Amino acid sequence: MSEHVPLSTLTTLRLGGPAEYLVECTSTDVLVEVIRLLDEQKVPVLLLAGGSNLVIGDDGFDGVVVRIATSEITVTESVVRAEAGAVWDAVVEAAVTAGVGGLECLSGIPGSAGATPVQNVGAYGVEVGSLLRRVRLLDRRTGETGWVEPAALGLGYRTSILKHSDHAVVLEIELDVRADGMSAPLGYRELSVALGAEQGERRPTAQVRDHVLGLRRGKGMVLDPADHDTWSAGSFFTNPVVPDERLGGVLEAIASRVGPDVRIPQYPADGGTKLSAAWLIERAGFAKGFPGPEAPASLSTKHTLALTNRGDATTADLLALARQIRDRVEDVFGVRLHPEPVTVGCEI
Repeated sequence: MSEHVPLSTLTTLRLGGPAEYLVECTSTDVLVEVIRLLDEQKVPVLLLAGGSNLVIGDDGFDGVVVRIATSEITVTESVVRAEAGAVWDAVVEAAVTAGVGGLECLSGIPGSAGATPVQNVGAYGVEVGSLLRRVRLLDRRTGETGWVEPAALGLGYRTSILKHSDHAVVLEIELDVRADGMSAPLGYRELSVALGAEQGERRPTAQVRDHVLGLRRGKGMVLDPADHDTWSAGSFFTNPVVPDERLGGVLEAIASRVGPDVRIPQYPADGGTKLSAAWLIERAGFAKGFPGPEAPASLSTKHTLALTNRGDATTADLLALARQIRDRVEDVFGVRLHPEPVTVGCEI
């Protein structure tokens, strides 16, 4: 057990105050026993793996941080199995190297395998929820472990019942994959264009992975310690879903701002119509790199949906920028943006 560990060293934003204590668990059995013991003693616990979808307050965490450092990955012709602490991109790379398909569009996403069903991680037309076979959970209320089917997780757009509750801990995941070494049918226009392919076409997994990584690097979405644009939590806001009864008014407000002939990106979604958060942020007056190179926290210079630490920011700096963007978009368009990362010891 370590004491007074700066949590900024364990998050991709490189923000967060100290942890009173930190325990690193490299086996699932040890992880389960540590959590059970701490829960029995009613000790405050923060579970942390890749730290890629986490905003921790400047005061840190007054309790025990349990670092999930389990890392085993196994690949067969039909199933990929990964422990919760395995680096997610290592899982994708292992699948591609083994010649199985399905995960390649999720290349380059930072974080751990265990976090993917919690957030229902998705990119380039593919969501983890569409690939999940089952998830092994520790129920902290009973201390029992067991496998559950995806239907029990309440998976939705960048969410699940696991995201807003601490009742269960992901221990392992299993994902269905294709044995033929070909990608899933391409469903995202930007990726299809980059590949010179038609939407719905399938391509070799290694080829798709290379292009996904290239697209993500161009947006500062592949971790690089030397690139402050990657000192982020990825996409900070989810794309808003506007209910049908509000859509007309919202579209009218947008058109009055950008002009009636400008195409507004919009997509069918459960509960209404999904709009592009990045597009709204830009049309509300926030350019890449806002508010400028001297700011401690700014929008990425490559992508307006990422809020970044330019090297010496505090969590308070980042949250002030997030509030400014959220409030301006709501004032201009009547659409409230919601953060994608989980917050600990702070509020947006």
